[in-house]
Amino acid sequence: MEPRLSFDNELSGKTALVTGGTKGAGKAIATRLANAGAKVIITARTKPADTDPAFHFIGADLSTPAGTTTVANEIKENYGGVDILVNNMGGSETPGGGFEVLTDHHWDATLQTNLLAPVRLDRALLPHMLAKGAGVIIHIASIQGTMPLYDSTLPYAAAKAALINYSKGLSNEVAPKGVRVLTVSPGFIQTAAADKMIQEMATRAGSSFNDALQQLMQFLGGIPMGRPAKPEEVAEFVGFLVSPRAAYLSGTEYIIDGGTIPTI
Repeated sequence: MEPRLSFDNELSGKTALVTGGTKGAGKAIATRLANAGAKVIITARTKPADTDPAFHFIGADLSTPAGTTTVANEIKENYGGVDILVNNMGGSETPGGGFEVLTDHHWDATLQTNLLAPVRLDRALLPHMLAKGAGVIIHIASIQGTMPLYDSTLPYAAAKAALINYSKGLSNEVAPKGVRVLTVSPGFIQTAAADKMIQEMATRAGSSFNDALQQLMQFLGGIPMGRPAKPEEVAEFVGFLVSPRAAYLSGTEYIIDGGTIPTI
């Protein structure tokens, strides 16, 4: 009988940074990497009371150049650099109403958060990886990069499309030097924030939580799997991609959406 494969501590000795790692998919990814033996650093603007003390927390606004400098300097001082970088931070806060209500400020703020933040952080932390001849960078994008929703999240969709393009180009440059760059594009993830939004929709409509959830999934065009993704499911896939088991994977976008995108 062949011995059973074990993935316990496969990231032992590795240092990982997960941006936006205090909630949602980011928190699940940080936990997954820590469970595999990595030393995990997380960032967010503010530190929640329930932050795992095993994580090294750095408070910073990565949508600004100063925030990137803060994070990079603290990492270099304490660890020299990182072996794994998961650019998870992102989001959209633009109003509904189509293109006419979207100002230059809305566009700039969304691009800073979803595109330029990972670009700056890559630029700050890549030299350490290149010097070692090893490392993994994950960019968390979105299926909106190829399936944009125009009403309120068009800047977000455009930024994620640009992130996917940038990620591919960066991979072509650094893969020969030992650094793997990959993109993960989730669909609808049922986080605590999503549950809050769904409950608010249900309250406004006088319907149940499940009815509001079904309505939201239909707005997205339907999810053949019949439900959103769990944060832990996204985290498990990221955990595989950064592991030695995925050593030949580079430059690819991976979609995890339960079949939401209806085309090939």
